[in-house]
Amino acid sequence: MALHYRSFGFQVLVGMAVGLALGLVARQIGAGPDGDLNWLATALKTTGSIFVSLLKAIVPPLVFAAIVASIANLRALDNAARLAGQTLLWFAITALIAVAIGIAIGVIVQPGIGLSSAALAAKQPDSVGGWLDFLKGLVPGNSLALSAGTKITDGSASTTLSFNILQLLVISIAVGLATLKVGEKADAFLAFVRSLLAVVRAILGWVIRLTPVGSAALIGTAVATYGWSALAQLGTFTAAIYLGLALVLLVVYPTLLIANGLKPGPFFAKAWPAIQLAFVSRSSVGTLPVTEAVTERLGVDRGYAAFAIPLASTTKMDGCASIYPALAAIFVAGFYGIPLHFIDYALIVFVSVIGSAATAGLTGAIVMLTLTLSTLGLPLEGAGLLLAIDPILDMGRTAVNVAGQVLVGVIVAKREGILDERAYYGEGALATA
Repeated sequence: MALHYRSFGFQVLVGMAVGLALGLVARQIGAGPDGDLNWLATALKTTGSIFVSLLKAIVPPLVFAAIVASIANLRALDNAARLAGQTLLWFAITALIAVAIGIAIGVIVQPGIGLSSAALAAKQPDSVGGWLDFLKGLVPGNSLALSAGTKITDGSASTTLSFNILQLLVISIAVGLATLKVGEKADAFLAFVRSLLAVVRAILGWVIRLTPVGSAALIGTAVATYGWSALAQLGTFTAAIYLGLALVLLVVYPTLLIANGLKPGPFFAKAWPAIQLAFVSRSSVGTLPVTEAVTERLGVDRGYAAFAIPLASTTKMDGCASIYPALAAIFVAGFYGIPLHFIDYALIVFVSVIGSAATAGLTGAIVMLTLTLSTLGLPLEGAGLLLAIDPILDMGRTAVNVAGQVLVGVIVAKREGILDERAYYGEGALATA
């Protein structure tokens, strides 16, 4: 398996390099005859959109089946309520540490100061998060969590249907809890859900294999649209983000493992396939099957892993919901010359710890970012400044998200006495661990 993922990662790196080169070529070709995208830029944008659409299409059935099955699996666990509580508590603890690191780096580096507004795009994003919308969005408007949107262009109207992942998460949790309440009467339904989950995971595997092509198209589109000079101006911000991610992944997580009596080496060795796949796919939900598998190989009880990992894949986001919005908010404030005070930093912490479910395990963290900006009263156009490099940032964010999801499962299992340390260290290694 390790060799398989190394080969896959190499393919993605090649795809990224090809995408960068194609993006530069598309930029050199210039605009089309009508001032729109040229043929190469159009091809890159279309290919990237198709890849993201395929991922989004598989997310609703995967979220529903995984969450319902994970909650139903609590029936096989002793002290299920305590396990659930400990899991949520450690979600909050690691998020708090991550956002504190993001704020500290932002205050020291001040990545938004001194940038040229002429070279950067600064339009308000299409997707905006606000607390009122967030709270209203928790209540499903229908049993399928479907929402419709109508867009009028040149006098013609087009309506599209989409799933509200946050509402789907609420519905899935409610259905899962209902299966616990009715007991054996739900067995036939649960058998169907588990079969659905197996089928959806198989389809997801096919989509993930397209990641090298999708990554090339997304990065190529960013370069073709914004140009290298604009992207280079955001180099300090990118470096700050990856510094924060590295500190959480390589310092905070090992420290928490050591504090709980575990060596970090086996954790990273066995969690690496999920971390690497998350990096290249940019989807916590898309990585879910691999994340759950490596968590079990680390010795976490299968019943608990089947509960904790699906829940974490939609709500546990140390990269997207903690480090990134903290640094991005400080970047936007610096870019527009708006001072931040203690209460503003406290609000960033609150949003990061409480509002992380808004990211919902999908590629990108624009909803979480705009939720943070609107809470602080910062210009929402600031989010548009960062869209150019979002694919590059999202790879690192998602890798840390998934590492944190595995970490919490391991730590809670260890603290609750359901971690098989022989499996964690490998047969025969426990005595010397």
